[in-house]
Amino acid sequence: MADKCSHDCSSCSSDCSSREKKSLIKKPHEFSDIKKVIAVVSGKGGVGKSMTCALLAAASQNRGKVTAIMDADITGPSIPRMFGINEHATGSENGIIPVVTESGIQIMSMNVLLDDESEPVVWRGSLISGTVMQFWTDVIWTGVDYMFIDMPPGTGDVPLTVFQSIPLDGIIIVTTPQDLVGMIVQKAVNMANMMNVPILGIVENMSYIKCPDCGRKISVFGESAVDALAMENGIPAVAKLPIDRELTKAADNGSLENFENNYLTDFFDKIDKRLK
Repeated sequence: MADKCSHDCSSCSSDCSSREKKSLIKKPHEFSDIKKVIAVVSGKGGVGKSMTCALLAAASQNRGKVTAIMDADITGPSIPRMFGINEHATGSENGIIPVVTESGIQIMSMNVLLDDESEPVVWRGSLISGTVMQFWTDVIWTGVDYMFIDMPPGTGDVPLTVFQSIPLDGIIIVTTPQDLVGMIVQKAVNMANMMNVPILGIVENMSYIKCPDCGRKISVFGESAVDALAMENGIPAVAKLPIDRELTKAADNGSLENFENNYLTDFFDKIDKRLK
């Protein structure tokens, strides 16, 4: 059929080698400056993805990096609460201005746009995905070294939109020790491979609890599977988060960025070194 080709791909439905591959990547706001973008993902909910994202952002900021969090979990936003943010995002004639935490982390989340943070967001997928993209294109992110995107769980509309439309430098996968979760993690790994997005590391949350008397690590939910998962999939960086009441308390009372023992500082340093 090549001899009949008009070379006008816009009016042709054939999937031939001559068709130009159009990029779906969207540019950020014209006044934004963002160097590195990392998405924090999980195959299912309830594994501590948002906590991991918040700790990574705090570690980055503490290392002197200008850091931002884009909360793409539109229907279940929790990032503002972890950082004690109660104010609303503001705007100017140029765009939307993110809220800034005590230590300087820039944050945009659905909860900083709602009058009542407990108000449910009952939207269909296309509207949710569109809002996430507005966080990228309409918000003015200033001098950001690292942006972390807190993704909703699974491999649905929002992850697909982010993977296709935002220039990711990589993803970090969050999991827990159960064998069942390992199977679900593989879905996230496979999606990243399909979309040609590098997997920078994997974090196993609720990996153990430390005995207050002897200090022994107790594997409450079974033996860790994260090292085997990382080796099997060629994932370079691994971290294990314990069950820690003080960490949970810090997240609940909005003081996470001031938590003294950030378990992901060394993990962030490995990611930072890899991306330099």
